Amino acid sequence: MLTGSVLAVMALILISYRSFTSMDAVVTAIRSGNVTQLSPFFDARVDIMLPDKSDTYSKTQAEMVIGDFFSNNEVTNFKITQQGESGGTTFCMGFLETRSGKYRTTLFFKQKGDKHYLQEIRFQAVE
Repeated sequence: MLTGSVLAVMALILISYRSFTSMDAVVTAIRSGNVTQLSPFFDARVDIMLPDKSDTYSKTQAEMVIGDFFSNNEVTNFKITQQGESGGTTFCMGFLETRSGKYRTTLFFKQKGDKHYLQEIRFQAVE
């Protein structure tokens, strides 16, 4: 019985580690303002909310939209303030600092198979 409990705990740790690894790569890409590193984590459709527009985009369109955002808002830092999981969705919240302003940033991931995909990205201007 104890062996089963130990195995269950180890499985949860491995699942959490895998999620964290994907999230770490996404955070690194955002911190450097690198859409090329970020786009492999995009799902087939991505909801993107920017201060001036909000829509659902294909993976290719999302890469262009986020690329334009990074081009117009040179990233200087990205700090995570909260992360967790709820109802099968993993989320990450933080603040993106750019040369043109600060943005409250929220990322939502959904697991498909053994990989987590970005399904929603929000950049909300902070006054």
